[in-house]
Amino acid sequence: MNFKTLAAVILTLVYLYQLLLTAVRMRSAKNPVPANAADIYDEETYLRWRAYHGEKARFGMITSTVSYIIDLLLLVLNVYAAFAKLFPPDAYNQMAAVLLLSSLSSLLLIPFTWYNTMVIEEKYGFNKATLKTFIADQIKELIIGLGLMIGIGALLTWAHQALGDWLIPAFAGFMTAIALLFSFLYPFFSRIFNKFTPLEDGELKDKLTALLQKNGYQVRSVKIMDASRRTTKSNAYFSGFGKMKTIVLYDTLVEAMTPDEICAVFAHEMGHGLHRDTLRNQIFAFLQMAVLGVLAWLTLRTEALFPDFGFSGVNYGFAIILIMSVEFALISPLFGLLTNAFSRKAEYRADAQAVKEGYGREQITALKKLARQNFTNLAPSPLLVKLEYSHPTLSQRIAAIEKAADTKDRKE
Repeated sequence: MNFKTLAAVILTLVYLYQLLLTAVRMRSAKNPVPANAADIYDEETYLRWRAYHGEKARFGMITSTVSYIIDLLLLVLNVYAAFAKLFPPDAYNQMAAVLLLSSLSSLLLIPFTWYNTMVIEEKYGFNKATLKTFIADQIKELIIGLGLMIGIGALLTWAHQALGDWLIPAFAGFMTAIALLFSFLYPFFSRIFNKFTPLEDGELKDKLTALLQKNGYQVRSVKIMDASRRTTKSNAYFSGFGKMKTIVLYDTLVEAMTPDEICAVFAHEMGHGLHRDTLRNQIFAFLQMAVLGVLAWLTLRTEALFPDFGFSGVNYGFAIILIMSVEFALISPLFGLLTNAFSRKAEYRADAQAVKEGYGREQITALKKLARQNFTNLAPSPLLVKLEYSHPTLSQRIAAIEKAADTKDRKE
């Protein structure tokens, strides 16, 4: 079997699948807007939305094509092996060399990222980042990404050499631990890119604190993130493990929403915690890591594949590239179907929690404001929703919230 040809075929199938999704996404922009979401965009804004998503989709196809060509050439021309020969022959240096080249090759896509952010996002009024901020972000992302990849590569090298066939459970466990550690350290990484300031005492802070404490959550602090340095879009999230939470609000969210609407957003997020959705996500993540462990084991046991790409023996960095860019990329849509289906059900449950807390109507107005700010697709194709949406459509969420609110009103 020629493994290089097989890898090229899989890489091409993954690329064509992404093009198919983009085509479906572009076509769904012509779908009629549901009646319960018709007030989100006026006619002028809706035409602007269609232009924005069309331009983003077309440019995304160009970017995907360039990325596919780069990845394909690096594989079929044995560039990784040629670059690795410039470094000492031990396993760790050879692994690091390949991952370094992979990171450096991503620099070729920076002009496309720049155009997407500084031209398209700027054109439609979403970008607030300066050129200095953009360059600083790219440097930080490159350093952090390379550090993480080399760390994972070193872990894989050690696990295989020390544990052999025990690689599957060991690597899955180690990767899960790394994912949890990264979640724990997420506030630290966030501070590399953004500034956080405490929310001033007042109505909003009092309401958020009371809402969470009512349900047994202790709030460590409420922080405002300077998202407006980069974008006009809004978001909010919990940070921290267990019930000791830090609330993070985009400054754009605070400016756009009322205190009750922000409470509705966090009643929803609290619902995820109360229904143990985070724990279920961690179980799914472990299963995914177990699959990666199996793929790593199979790849490293198939030593004959490495000479097809110009290596004289096993290269752990190249194994990671094959696992992530070729092998797992082929089966990841199956994981997407399962995890997204679960996630959409969890979103309904979390919205119901906002209704239970008395914020159903405010959740609807908050969702509409978020959709307007983030230029949400109001009528995506049902196929697209099943394949890649972790949330129900806005129309579906509004309908479910209205039904739950009406039921609650009748009971009261």
